[in-house]
Amino acid sequence: MACGSARNLAVARRGFRRLRAAAACGCLIVLLVTSAEATVGPSPGAPALRPLPQTTGLGQEKRQAASLTGCEQRLLPARRPGVPVLVVVGASITAGVGAGDPAGSWAVRLARQLHWNAFVYGVPGAGYVHPGLDSKGPVAAEIARAHLRLLQPALVIVQAGHDDMSVPPDLERLRAEQAVAQIKAEVPRARIALLTVFPGRSRPPALYRIDQAIVAGGKAADPQVIIMDPLDSGWRFPHERDGLHPSPRGSAWIAGTVAEILRQHGVVPAPARRGAALCTLSLSGAIRSGAAPVKALNRPGPRPAPDSPWEPGPVSTDG
Repeated sequence: MACGSARNLAVARRGFRRLRAAAACGCLIVLLVTSAEATVGPSPGAPALRPLPQTTGLGQEKRQAASLTGCEQRLLPARRPGVPVLVVVGASITAGVGAGDPAGSWAVRLARQLHWNAFVYGVPGAGYVHPGLDSKGPVAAEIARAHLRLLQPALVIVQAGHDDMSVPPDLERLRAEQAVAQIKAEVPRARIALLTVFPGRSRPPALYRIDQAIVAGGKAADPQVIIMDPLDSGWRFPHERDGLHPSPRGSAWIAGTVAEILRQHGVVPAPARRGAALCTLSLSGAIRSGAAPVKALNRPGPRPAPDSPWEPGPVSTDG
């Protein structure tokens, strides 16, 4: 009996420990979700941008429409018929690091050159694998938050790669292929462009392997994908002191270069008109029209999903 009681007590203690661990995880999840809702919040008076339910069809679209912020609502095709929509997701160069604030990023400058409606979402440190700042990435998570099915963009640009330098190329290729396939599933008619690896002061072989993996993965998912490759093409533009992020003049150069590459692929500016809407997601996490201050720089994100056998190495500052 004593032995049985001891065993029962041990089982009970293990069960309590599991329950306590589960409760702790539950609390952590609540905190993370709350933090996401606070930092990815809309302008005052607009509905909160909440996680979308896992449903399909018309019911899903209605729930998504209800979750759009006031700024995003202005991007809907019905609000501005005839004005194309551009969606850009990416890392810190898209977020405006180096440019001073998101309003000066290459992506915002590009939208203004095109006279298109635009949704720009940059997460410093994010890649196709690395989740980046506050785990708002990786790219697939950014794409999911962009409400592509509702916004119906004519063009989606993904800028990422530098932060995945330590990722095995096969994994990088798979994630790039999945990201492009994810976009095609949401908006089959949209053009897709990949802005790949931006080099820093050093150009180790691993950087080229990651760059090639992104290109291969993108083309595998969409043979018509537009590739813009700063590393392979030897882009040279004014940088900040870190040798990686573009200065304001560098951001303007990137925007002009991207616009010219897009023009060569048939993507041209709309007629200049008043009323094109712009929504940017700042590094502080607030969706707003126009500029927002840069309040955080890059930092490595947590490890990828537990099912991945890869162990991440050091992460340099983001591209």
